[in-house]
Amino acid sequence: MGEWVNGMVEYSWVLAAGMLTGAFYFGGLWWTVRRAVGSRRPGLLMLASYWVRTAAALALFYAVMRGDWLRLVVCLAGFLVMRQALTWVLGPGGMAMQPREVKGGSS
Repeated sequence: MGEWVNGMVEYSWVLAAGMLTGAFYFGGLWWTVRRAVGSRRPGLLMLASYWVRTAAALALFYAVMRGDWLRLVVCLAGFLVMRQALTWVLGPGGMAMQPREVKGGSS
């Protein structure tokens, strides 16, 4: 039983690492797209962001994987879960696009 619990704890950390990687990658993509609109060189910004995000994600996947394909699959699952979560929160109609209520205004 102890071995099973240790495996669950290990893969929980791997899943969390995948989710953090996804948050960095897709959060960075969201940030880049919002900044590219007002940028003088949006193509360069998008390309640089892509390479930094991709290199970081691949390095993190490799570090978390440690030669075990199952760890890679769990990490990728966390990555995709975070993609869905951020799409729901930041996507069209999500919380990030809602106008903020102004406090202290007259009724």
